[in-house]
Amino acid sequence: MHLRLCLACGHVGCCDSSPAKHASQHAAETGHPVIRSFEPGESWRWCFVHKTTA
Repeated sequence: MHLRLCLACGHVGCCDSSPAKHASQHAAETGHPVIRSFEPGESWRWCFVHKTTA
């Protein structure tokens, strides 16, 4: 399981490879569009609205 951090509020949820898909669920419920990896050594970001990485 890999963790994702919401850049709007700091919520930490698991990625879409987990059964519950907490990070995507959080984005759908709140409208917070951007997350980043919460894993050591990773610095990528993901925008749910545009489905792109930055």
